[in-house]
Amino acid sequence: MKFRVFLLLLAANVAAACHAQSRFNVLALYENGGHHLEYSKAAVKWLNQLAADSNFRIDYTCSTDSITQKSLAQYQLFIQLDYPPYGWKPAAVKAFEGYIERGTGGWIGFHHATLLGEFDGNGLWPWFYRFMGSIRFRDYIPGFADGTVKAEVPNHPVFDNMPDSFLVEREEWYTYDKSPRANVSVLASVDERSYKPDSKIKMGDHPVVWTNTSYKACNIYIFMGHSPSLFANTAYTTLFRNSIFWAVKKTSGEK
Repeated sequence: MKFRVFLLLLAANVAAACHAQSRFNVLALYENGGHHLEYSKAAVKWLNQLAADSNFRIDYTCSTDSITQKSLAQYQLFIQLDYPPYGWKPAAVKAFEGYIERGTGGWIGFHHATLLGEFDGNGLWPWFYRFMGSIRFRDYIPGFADGTVKAEVPNHPVFDNMPDSFLVEREEWYTYDKSPRANVSVLASVDERSYKPDSKIKMGDHPVVWTNTSYKACNIYIFMGHSPSLFANTAYTTLFRNSIFWAVKKTSGEK
């Protein structure tokens, strides 16, 4: 019995030491159901390996119930991993808005973060609507299409060691009621002429990676995030990795 207690105390001390030595802490909010579940599983596996290799701590939640100002204060980065901007608990809404407005930490959002509108009995979140460039979800390509993403600011740090354009396979390619370009800084867009198979569901000017510099928090939205096969795409994982370290460095001065 004493030995078991010793082992438990030892494990707790090791965990505490690892936490103390972590370069930074990340919270990832992910979907734990629906047709994006496989993407979430692949993302968690990839993120765990990156965290181990790069000495940072990452915690996960699939619910906004535990998100408060106090809980968010311990994280230098918040990753909204395929989680929609609706159905959040009121306390989480308030905490998240403050986190971004005060620049407490950085933010990376994927895919479902722009599912803005009225869904599942939930109304539009006005603050998040403005944060994402005042756009509303309009349509998507349900049969999927390959498409070429082109960097518009190729010298931006999130594109380090990346080609100026890269192929993304089997993506849903959301369209919105308008381009967010007037309200955000666009970093990359998809060339709709490259769709294979071609689709009538297009919006013309079609940004897919952007940042909103009107907020203190270092932030970046990356649309691509449907298929787990993205984690076999070197360009995609490089963009993901670069975005993490860019956001943390800008937020906390992490070297």
